[in-house]
Amino acid sequence: MSERYTIGTLARRAGVNVETIRYYQRRGLMREPARRLGGIRRYAEEHAQRLRFIKEAQKLGFNLDEVGELLSLEDGLHCREVEEIAGHKLATVRDRMAQLTKIERLLALLVQQCHGNRGKVRCPLIASLESETA
Repeated sequence: MSERYTIGTLARRAGVNVETIRYYQRRGLMREPARRLGGIRRYAEEHAQRLRFIKEAQKLGFNLDEVGELLSLEDGLHCREVEEIAGHKLATVRDRMAQLTKIERLLALLVQQCHGNRGKVRCPLIASLESETA
């Protein structure tokens, strides 16, 4: 028989809080095991794997609704749908990276302008942020 864990042990093994596990159960991302004699639920390795999946998907930028959608397609018969979801997420990430690159360039320019600004001249960064062209 495989090893079984209390919710506290499962949380420590997965590096999450007990309340996180309960929240995922309420959201339908994890099933709750039946209570054994003594009223204590025992979690299996499959629960730890599910927690790892959720956390890794979040690291890739998937929100919990998207994680739930991915989990609903985990039977191995929906690779095309998973590919579509992941492709959409990739496009979103690339758009965000392009936005961040623009922000980085603008901030670098403004910092450079501030660095060269001496005396009682208005700060270029503050002036830029106050204008509509920032």
